[in-house]
Amino acid sequence: MDKFQEMASFVAVVEAGSFVGAAETLGLSKAAVSRHVGELEQRLGTRLLHRTTRRLSLTDDGQLFFARAKEMLAAVDEAESEISSRSGEPSGRLRINAPLSFGVLHLAPLWPRFAQLYPKVSLDIELSDRVVDLVEEGYDLAVRITNLPNSQLVSRQLATTRMVCCASPTYLAQHGTPAHPDDLAQQEVISYSYFAARDEWTFTAPDDTSVVVRTHARIHANNGDTCRAAALEHQGIILQPDFIVADDLRRGDLVELLPTWRAMTLGIHAVYPSRKHLPIKTRRLVDFLVEGFAVPGWDVAR
Repeated sequence: MDKFQEMASFVAVVEAGSFVGAAETLGLSKAAVSRHVGELEQRLGTRLLHRTTRRLSLTDDGQLFFARAKEMLAAVDEAESEISSRSGEPSGRLRINAPLSFGVLHLAPLWPRFAQLYPKVSLDIELSDRVVDLVEEGYDLAVRITNLPNSQLVSRQLATTRMVCCASPTYLAQHGTPAHPDDLAQQEVISYSYFAARDEWTFTAPDDTSVVVRTHARIHANNGDTCRAAALEHQGIILQPDFIVADDLRRGDLVELLPTWRAMTLGIHAVYPSRKHLPIKTRRLVDFLVEGFAVPGWDVAR
């Protein structure tokens, strides 16, 4: 039996929390993964896992071996990355995290082209609006839409997005069109839950003075497409990035409000843990995304 495969199966079981999950991760059968772990325990002469019908847990020996095995597997991955970098051909798995709506609307069409360009790279893509810890959770790269604070992470800007205050013509006919940001306090609002300021919306006038409005949301959602769908059904006013609402604005299904005022403009960044020993697969992905968003498709003329 390949010792490397035994270790890989054992580590996958621990990280997935089950033999079924490990089998899915590795692309093997559950029986094969179970056999690998059993033969590893037999070769080591000790039990590494406590098994019950409900859960798995590590023995003391298992905890020690898991830490060492994970280090060794990471070292092998690093060695492969270095060799790939020298040869110039990217290979291996890339774990990517991206926001849900942006991932579906604007990243999903790009992945097939990247896969064609680099057939030896496998993509593991997770879409979530939660801010993940790249190092702790093992991601190679994340796409983040924010004004990045100072951090130890390295970033490269891909594009920008403008936050647009808008509503449907039907809603405006029923409730009136706000003439000033303060008017939003009396309107029905659909709010994005992950805004740092929650229900406080900030607008900047042409003379650069700012107004902060405390809105009263009738709907909160942690996904921009859900906010957009409610606005299209005439439920209220939204403040959403133009990469989500651009097509609706062009068709007239949504109407931009307060056009002489500016809301936030956010950067869209590729974020990764370090420039030092950056694997060529990650470098190629960053360059690919920069090229892919050189001319964003969501800019709407004001």
